[in-house]
Amino acid sequence: MKTKALTAVAAALMLGASSAAYADAMKLEPGKDTNMILLPKFLGILVFDQANEGAQEAHKELQNPGELLFQGPTPENSVAGQIEIMTTAATQKQGAVMLSNNAGDQIVPSAEAAQTAGTKVVTWDSPIPSGEGESVFVAQVDFGSIGTVMADMAHSILGGEGKMAILSATPDAANQNAWIAALESELASNDKYKGIELVDTVYGDDQSEVSYNRALALVDKYPDLGLIMSPTTVGIQASSKAMQDEGLCDKVKVSGLGLPSEMVSYTMNGCAPEFALWDFRDLGYLTYYTAYGISTGQLKGDIGESFSAGRMGDYTIEEDPGRPGAKRILMGPFTVYTKDNVEAAAK
Repeated sequence: MKTKALTAVAAALMLGASSAAYADAMKLEPGKDTNMILLPKFLGILVFDQANEGAQEAHKELQNPGELLFQGPTPENSVAGQIEIMTTAATQKQGAVMLSNNAGDQIVPSAEAAQTAGTKVVTWDSPIPSGEGESVFVAQVDFGSIGTVMADMAHSILGGEGKMAILSATPDAANQNAWIAALESELASNDKYKGIELVDTVYGDDQSEVSYNRALALVDKYPDLGLIMSPTTVGIQASSKAMQDEGLCDKVKVSGLGLPSEMVSYTMNGCAPEFALWDFRDLGYLTYYTAYGISTGQLKGDIGESFSAGRMGDYTIEEDPGRPGAKRILMGPFTVYTKDNVEAAAK
């Protein structure tokens, strides 16, 4: 598959995922008994189902006799629902909760209470912004590099000049907010993008119908809009469908972060010429290995600690450059999808 690997990501991967760099990586002992919960932002999103597939693979591989639950709230009740599940996990003495956070720092009190009760909290996909109540964050890619990828795709699609709007998920989604901030910083600091104007940021709540309508509202509000950048798999698919349904694909393009299986038709017909993503099955798999190691006491969660994550190789806990005092494990890398590679990836 054709990939566009960023220098920043490659450098970080040398620290986080190179088996050669850390000869003393710990091999986790299988068969330890620990109950764990994989907690997505909410249920009903394909990428979270894929993350669960990866976690289930690792669960079997590590021969954990404990239970792995895939639990999440509804989209309409995501924040309160995540807090409730976290609180219940602590009272049930779960070994670990693997959290894709959609509640911002509102989740901190329940996460800290869980840690006090002995339930480890490992975040993935979307961290706790402050890092409080979190043992470590399993980052899919370097968050700063996402801004560069989106800026480069916008530059390519717009030919270096035009108006762009962002259609994000929810206002409290830490990952989305960090990616948008990185994009804004890249646009403002690099003369390469001086011809691109970011006119608005709106939220579709990671719900298809809401995102679809917000995309159409953007076109109505900005008649000369050239691109909708949606760093969410729900938003990019809904925006693409909206442009297709209204016959606007020649005028308003869509880009962002999406699944090849959901985006292939929109890429081939020109609605979404370029988009990017990583492998969510790998993310769930790596998150499970991390949480298993920490919840069984084999990993302390300290900076500099390295371990072997099965088929994915060796990883090391490092300081999170975007959240002072917090820690992360960096997975990576991106794949940028175009007409050249999206059909093969969608199979």
